[in-house]
Amino acid sequence: MLIKLRKEHVQIINTHGESTYPDECCGVILGYLLDDTKIVEEVILTANAWSTEGDNFAEAENLETTRRRYAIAPQVMLKMQKEARSRNLSIIGIYHSHPDYPAIPSEWDRLYAWPVYSYIIVSVQNSQARELQSWCLDENHQFQTETIELII
Repeated sequence: MLIKLRKEHVQIINTHGESTYPDECCGVILGYLLDDTKIVEEVILTANAWSTEGDNFAEAENLETTRRRYAIAPQVMLKMQKEARSRNLSIIGIYHSHPDYPAIPSEWDRLYAWPVYSYIIVSVQNSQARELQSWCLDENHQFQTETIELII
């Protein structure tokens, strides 16, 4: 798969990751699918709702904080879905940051990922956005890298 986004989308993700450091940031990616290519139209910042949503997960995971986990509140996802539909778009992905960790999905990321979505991860090292990678689940629920193409 291929995901196409503009430089300003990358800048929004990088800036969001830097502004929330050392916590993880997260957001929604709106766009559409054209053949085997995802075209990004908008990147929307969301709050990391892990601290309020975390109670729904396993007891051991509740020891984690927004420094190592993210969650987008269900009501925010519903709102984004409605907004996307009203504009003839879809939610095509989620982005989040990995503070002081590579832009590689964790096991947690894989377990809670949804098929078809792109998962863009930005590595933020010492408050500076570094590497940005996109991932998508395959038919075996394993992440595969997704090529990012910058468009004008």
